[in-house]
Amino acid sequence: MSSGGGGDVLLTGATGFVGMELLARYLERSDRRVITLVRAASDDAARERIDGVLANLLGGRSQLYRERVVAIAGDLLSPRFGLSQSRFEELAGRVGTIIHSAASVSFTLPLAEARAINLEGTRRMLDFAELVSARGTLERYGHVSTAYVAGTYCGCFGECDLDLGQRFRNSYEQSKFEAEGLVRARAGLPFTIMRPSIVVGDRRSGWTAAFNVLYWPLRAFARGLFTTVPAVPSAPVDVVSVDYVADAIYALCGDRGEAGQTYNLTAGPHASTIGEIASIASRYFDRPPPKVLAPAEFAMLEGDVSASQRSALDGSRSYFPYFAIGTVFDEAHARARLDPAGILVSPLRDYLDRLLDFATRSRWGKSPIGRAEALAA
Repeated sequence: MSSGGGGDVLLTGATGFVGMELLARYLERSDRRVITLVRAASDDAARERIDGVLANLLGGRSQLYRERVVAIAGDLLSPRFGLSQSRFEELAGRVGTIIHSAASVSFTLPLAEARAINLEGTRRMLDFAELVSARGTLERYGHVSTAYVAGTYCGCFGECDLDLGQRFRNSYEQSKFEAEGLVRARAGLPFTIMRPSIVVGDRRSGWTAAFNVLYWPLRAFARGLFTTVPAVPSAPVDVVSVDYVADAIYALCGDRGEAGQTYNLTAGPHASTIGEIASIASRYFDRPPPKVLAPAEFAMLEGDVSASQRSALDGSRSYFPYFAIGTVFDEAHARARLDPAGILVSPLRDYLDRLLDFATRSRWGKSPIGRAEALAA
């Protein structure tokens, strides 16, 4: 799979977890210039943020790539991203590939706020893509969605599926579902939709920039705060490493093959279970395995906890539903495109110890370790 054509790459979300890894892929594996749209008060402030990202990603090598990264202060919540009309038009004339990775990943935002970022931000980016397409230079519009547009659907959720009457656990799922619908409605654009499941650290080094979802309850368990968790022991917990996700997005958006497709970037048959994760964590931290109770049964016992346990529960509460889901993801189309390129999924059990090594070394993000440093270790 190639890395695409000659136009610049416009990347949103470059300061986020997946976006950072995508930026590294384009710098290290292609010679294309990357335009990053960054929320900042000025271009100088945007440049400063991106320089910090480059230092994290590449360490001492960051200066080798700095000139290929353009930092523009822009806001997806504003018309034309807050740019003047002339600058907006000039930007459209430079772009060949768009990858829209920016999103709020908060599970607790009010729906209106989540929609303002994830839905309306996507609408503005699609309008920009239409402008680039009208100039005849748009090679690919890559949209980073989530496998959890499946919401509460029980059963096998395919890559062609979207609206199956599901409900949603939170505003993140619903706003991303609605945003994906916007993309699919732009049939004239050469779009590719990519749906990662739960994204964790690099399977080689354990590095992560985001200690959320799976990390929250693991951290609480490491501190001895969770002796009981609300989950279904056999329920699938679909986890993928950030390096797999970034490799897949880079390949799928650089390939001149079919557009208008959706890919589930999921573990699929390699998905773990909460029972397996609890067993590995128990061995790693040398603690008795937590008792796993059905969510309804767990709720009956919640009142009898300490203040520190209550705090841990409150921090993890929005993530618990992902440990008792009835959804499995079909990834046949993704596998058909990615397997021949050697872009493969690894079961979480193969690298969970490395994730925990990194988490404990970095004190769960309180003593940050850069990606470059982690890979060199």
